Amino acid sequence: MKIAVVGATGLVGTKMLEVLAERNFPVTELLPTASERSVGKIVTFKGTDYPVIGLQQAVDAKPHIAIFSAGGSVSTEWAPKFAANNTIVIDNSSAWRMNPDVPLVVPEVNPNAILPQHRIIANPNCSTIQMVVALKPLHDAYHMLRVVVSTYQSVTGTGQKAVTQLQNERNNTPGETVYPHPIDFNALPHIDVFMDNGYTKEEWKMMVETRKIMELPDLKITATTVRIPAIGGHSESINAAFAHPFDIEEIKSTLAKSPGITLQDDPANNLYPMPITSHNLDDVFVGRIRRDDSAPNTLNMWVVSDNLRKGAATNAVQIAELLLQKDWALELFRN
Repeated sequence: MKIAVVGATGLVGTKMLEVLAERNFPVTELLPTASERSVGKIVTFKGTDYPVIGLQQAVDAKPHIAIFSAGGSVSTEWAPKFAANNTIVIDNSSAWRMNPDVPLVVPEVNPNAILPQHRIIANPNCSTIQMVVALKPLHDAYHMLRVVVSTYQSVTGTGQKAVTQLQNERNNTPGETVYPHPIDFNALPHIDVFMDNGYTKEEWKMMVETRKIMELPDLKITATTVRIPAIGGHSESINAAFAHPFDIEEIKSTLAKSPGITLQDDPANNLYPMPITSHNLDDVFVGRIRRDDSAPNTLNMWVVSDNLRKGAATNAVQIAELLLQKDWALELFRN
């Protein structure tokens, strides 16, 4: 397999290389790719050094799969150029997610959304991914009607400059800032830009992406997204209403048996999901499961996942692994 990683020198791109190596994806030729200012830099993969190449050189090399984490403008311009060479693009930006001709995929939720005609596959927003992994088995069992979600998101979701800002503030060191207010000892209800309806674009993404991934165009869903001074993962408080009654122990059993989920729900022993314990792990961790007695057939749960891994790099690599299970994709790669 000839694999291009576009944005290989960035925070998520570096994590993608790490996950490809950890999961022993069958990479026989690696093409680390980035913007012109990064061409010639060296990245290391499985103990071997590789020089970073430019985008056109990567397109001309005709990789089997190109995993993108280089921003929406790069994906908009370059993903079609790779796709025109029969490269399958897995894109981590928001550029293609809501395109009706592009599948938006979480392998535990909608693996059959990828069809032979698809050459661009969208990786969902990090906060959406962990939410739908937790909600899908419950929807299958009880039919979901409404979701209210509030997020508590790590600064790593903004990138390395945000991590540096947090560290600088904690150490009382002057430096560049990427947020409009201090992030240390603070919480910012402001992720991405504000829209005309008062929601942020991050909140909009969670709502529309969930409907698309779960094939629930009429799902009632609302979101509030907040940035907090954490590193390691995003946390979500989810309130979900269902059409059918449920037993809390059955809910826990269903989640514990579902792929990609680790149940951590023993409050008597202080066991519940946290960013610090989800860091560098691939599962979605679910706990604090309890009935909402203020509404029928409704529950609350707390969901945490490493946003750089399952929220980005791991989900993208899992999509690539999914392609290896599809006969039409294997035939494409052979040719």
